[in-house]
Amino acid sequence: MVKAVVITDTPKPNSPFKLGFEVKEDAEILALQPGQSAVKIQGAAFNHRDIWMLMKQLRQEVHPGTVLGADGVGILQQKGNASLDEGQRVLINPGLNWDSNPRGPEGDFRILGLLPAPGTLADTINIDSKQVFRCPEHLSTVEAAALPLAGLTAYRALFRKCEVKKGDYVLVTGIGGGVALTALQFAVAVGAHVYVTSSKTEKIEFAKKLGAEGGINYKDPDAIEDLKRQLNSHRIDAVVDGSAGILFDKLPQVMERGGIIAQYGNTGSPQGVMYTIDFWYENIEIKGVKMGSSREFGEMLDFVAKYKVKPVVSNAFKGLTQENVERSISLLANGQQMGKVVIEIEA
Repeated sequence: MVKAVVITDTPKPNSPFKLGFEVKEDAEILALQPGQSAVKIQGAAFNHRDIWMLMKQLRQEVHPGTVLGADGVGILQQKGNASLDEGQRVLINPGLNWDSNPRGPEGDFRILGLLPAPGTLADTINIDSKQVFRCPEHLSTVEAAALPLAGLTAYRALFRKCEVKKGDYVLVTGIGGGVALTALQFAVAVGAHVYVTSSKTEKIEFAKKLGAEGGINYKDPDAIEDLKRQLNSHRIDAVVDGSAGILFDKLPQVMERGGIIAQYGNTGSPQGVMYTIDFWYENIEIKGVKMGSSREFGEMLDFVAKYKVKPVVSNAFKGLTQENVERSISLLANGQQMGKVVIEIEA
């Protein structure tokens, strides 16, 4: 038995969700199996995926009894087959059954926090030993907890899909979410020129403090023209996009021939995007991104350690309590965060 955040089939009255969630002191988890490691969780972060699960908007069925959470950092208690020592601080790769194939998963790809996979919003997790990695030493508990899912997605989008390098011009849409902010930080770290989009001026200004050279309000009818002015005759080589929003069809107007769009979500267009003549005529590619491989997760951690990247944490709460979980989920559901929302579970 562990303390954990568990999905229930009974949402609270007047809740916007179709499923409920509850912090249980005696949640059941599978016993430690051969080849698995036991990790005492110190911190765990929320993702918008958790909100979509509670709304039943995932493509997969969400089962009551699921322990929420895909991001986690903790102490290796029982090493199993891990190459690390017990007592070391570790990060958990949230993607399962994807080892090293650069194109896509070799097996039945799953993400932590949805049955039959375990979740990280618990005081302990038993996980396949190959999912456990040494945590970069410069990260605090809350920074480390914020990294795994967003870091892996941003790394694959930028460097595997878009092949971003020093001097490239990069557009990151929807700045404020974990993947977008991490993509901004990673791109700045390698010397790219980064521009962002948001509907809120304060988020654009915050992005500039992180190294962005400019930004546009995507709701502005002249947004593309504004971006052209800011680019000063340069053109965008790579776009990291999680919205497929109202500017998507206009992107070819500011993109370099042969530019690449890495698409990791479509929150602004449930129907997805149209690959029109404006894209293929300029040899612009659209590439899908759904996290990445275990090999890429390790590469991402090395990158973070090398450049001393620190994920942006919007809010951090101490203690795995019902109140803290409700506050965290409310922040994400209402779009009130600027970065990741984290709960410190164990000091």
